[in-house]
Amino acid sequence: MASRAACHCTTTEGEASLPAGLRVALVGSPNVGKSALFNRLTGRYVTVSNYPGTSVEVSRGSGRIRGEAVEILDTPGMYSLLATTEEERVARRIVLQGGADVLVHVVDAKNVARMLPLTLQLAETGRPLVLALNMSDEAERLGVLVDAAALSERLGIDVVPLVAIEGRGVPELLEAVVGAVGRVPRLPQYADGVGSAIAALTDRLADVYPVAPEAFAALLLQGDAEVSGQVLELEGEAGPEVLRSALVAAEGLGAQPVYRVAVERQRVAEELLRGVVRTGDALARRRAELLGRMLTSPWTGVPVLLAVLYLGLYKFVGQFGAGTIVNWLEGVLFARYVNPWLNGAFAGVPWPWLRDLFVGDYGVLTLGVRYAVAIVLPVVGSFFLFFSVLEDSGYFPRLALLVDRVFKRLGLSGRAVIPMVLGFACDTMATMVTRTLETRRERVLATLLLALAIPCSAQLGVILAVMAGHPAALAVWCVVLLLTLLLVGAISARILPGEAPAFHMELPPLRVPRLSNVLVKTYTRMHWYFLEVLPLFLFASVLMWVGKLTGLFDLAIRALSPVVGALGLPRETAAIFLFGFFRRDYGAAGLYEMARRGTLSTAQITVAAVTLTLFVPCIAQFLMMIRERGRKTAIGMFAFITPFAFGAGWLLHIVLRSMGW
Repeated sequence: MASRAACHCTTTEGEASLPAGLRVALVGSPNVGKSALFNRLTGRYVTVSNYPGTSVEVSRGSGRIRGEAVEILDTPGMYSLLATTEEERVARRIVLQGGADVLVHVVDAKNVARMLPLTLQLAETGRPLVLALNMSDEAERLGVLVDAAALSERLGIDVVPLVAIEGRGVPELLEAVVGAVGRVPRLPQYADGVGSAIAALTDRLADVYPVAPEAFAALLLQGDAEVSGQVLELEGEAGPEVLRSALVAAEGLGAQPVYRVAVERQRVAEELLRGVVRTGDALARRRAELLGRMLTSPWTGVPVLLAVLYLGLYKFVGQFGAGTIVNWLEGVLFARYVNPWLNGAFAGVPWPWLRDLFVGDYGVLTLGVRYAVAIVLPVVGSFFLFFSVLEDSGYFPRLALLVDRVFKRLGLSGRAVIPMVLGFACDTMATMVTRTLETRRERVLATLLLALAIPCSAQLGVILAVMAGHPAALAVWCVVLLLTLLLVGAISARILPGEAPAFHMELPPLRVPRLSNVLVKTYTRMHWYFLEVLPLFLFASVLMWVGKLTGLFDLAIRALSPVVGALGLPRETAAIFLFGFFRRDYGAAGLYEMARRGTLSTAQITVAAVTLTLFVPCIAQFLMMIRERGRKTAIGMFAFITPFAFGAGWLLHIVLRSMGW
């Protein structure tokens, strides 16, 4: 453990009783291992639901302490109680509304100095509090040693080192939770006028707050709009006078109160840690810092990014997942064995219309299951494996810093790289993750770009497989998507009102990915994706069967034929776009099928791939867009993307034809 002593309550059954219905909330910054600890404490007993009045999901689970059931809440990540994102506001409401009996502040043991100011803010609430020094093994390897006993003495709360992912320190943490019940943390002592200003405001607040009024006074001093509204409501007639007092106190600080309070908290944190934290292996830290700088510098980070994309996306996902594995499953297993056996099994069905429902060109089993299992699943699995390795290594936050300057020109911040990269896995999931962005303007921009220019893993993998033998077509496809992303993003950023987003992100350590972590994450995501995609593929097959049986399918194909004809594509490609709306990957799988039969030229493959990628998002993503951005905004994006995709495809067709393709 990265400590000389772990201070925790080693109570016995007779020393403290466990209150019935105990609720424990895990709070802390992103990337500190809260979810790992939550999973360790709850196992499978987890429910995920939106926080009331928001679209932010909060995980709740059932754990056990001394054999008694307790409720565990995994709150969204936050850096401060002075919230800037919707997720931070939800986490703060859980804290300030007194919805938890005990708060467990999970911090990165290597970066205690940066995270201790939030511990001080949590202490101001007066709620029972435990400080969990997670990733202590990594801190120890870097020579960072925390004297947990001394820090506990200074803070007046239990401090427990642990390694959540391995379960080390978790029993001690649970005992500390029991010992914290009913114990009020020591109030931080601020100087330099900040402490007296908070105290003066606290005296003006009535005793009607769900937590200690000091927490509300500190936020009121910093001009927090949401807290100001709560104070007006709770104080009644005295509310306006309290707000005027807050303005006077803020002016008395002589500088921006947010800055003054933050500086003072950091000073107090450093004072508390003096002599408590010892740094040892300077060489190891310098190596880690050097590698981190290389990944975030444009001169070295961009080549690394290109290498990651080439080896991870093109070689592993595109050639191995969508090439080698798909070719064997689709070309050998299904083509030689599964589909012939299914066709033979249903040959005795006397009604051709019923037989066609299950087997044949649009059969639920021979088409829907084959697409889902033989084409999409291996592509999605290889991408999620690649994604989990990058995620577990700590590369994504450094990638966010690397692209922040470029993203600023698109009206986004480097924080948007997380939903953007996640979009290459599943755009529906990524659209949901845009809620972590700070402003509505940024969330709308990210949602538009995800719907327009970011192919999901299945679509991307299949398109890479289609273009594996056409490097020039692949290059054109990449250039068109990149130009679309930059052009639409830059223009939209100028049109949409709002301020440029700020960017701050906690950098987790770079680490060698743990095989167990990678496999669990990959399996969980594949399981979720397959359960979502298989019913939709079967549903699309049924729709095609109904359409073929009633003639509606041919009617829709004839209606789309002039459009695809203008793109220089054969009539059959209309089906690709028609059913690409139900699933992007379904349309891409149809393109793969046509390319494999050799019915498309290189130019037609290029135009079809570009148009299909830019085409309207699948129905699942569209519904998520309505849920996250609202019906009006989602329909507006739909109305823009559809003509843009076909217009771009038509223009590309003209250009390629003029070049003699």
